[in-house]
Amino acid sequence: MHRPSTVAAALMLLSAVAMPAAVAQDKASQKFLTEAIQGNLAEINMGQLAQKNGHSASVIAFGQTLVTDHGAANQQAQQAAQSVGLSSPPAEPSAKQKADYDKMAKKQGASFDREFARHMVKDHQKDIAAYRKAAKKQDAAGQYAQSTLPTLEKHLQDARQLPGPVKPR
Repeated sequence: MHRPSTVAAALMLLSAVAMPAAVAQDKASQKFLTEAIQGNLAEINMGQLAQKNGHSASVIAFGQTLVTDHGAANQQAQQAAQSVGLSSPPAEPSAKQKADYDKMAKKQGASFDREFARHMVKDHQKDIAAYRKAAKKQDAAGQYAQSTLPTLEKHLQDARQLPGPVKPR
């Protein structure tokens, strides 16, 4: 007779313990996807700027690659954001990303190319680390991170080949 109430109490206790972990997982996924969307938007803007201010053909072409690849990645990130309950994903890059863009927008030609290459190497290294961590999640954010990592790694490899980039260590 006491068994059902004991089982019920155990289930309530388990759900009370599991619930905060699930909410924390969702919050972490939402944070990652918020930052991923902002990053995609920033990369699209930087790619457009590279096409406008770039000097070398390789920087201009890389700019087009960023626009195309991060545009597609952003659509996937938006879908993943919906899946993890992110009700209002960002519509623009972060304040820091905007400041980086403004700084880059003042440069032209070979000076732009060098600074752009340096920025792309540094930015993609940071992004790859965040995506590798998120790729361990067992949800839509993790799936998005896993599917996007190869593109980010290719971007890093390509950025290192641009005129004046930081060489790999």
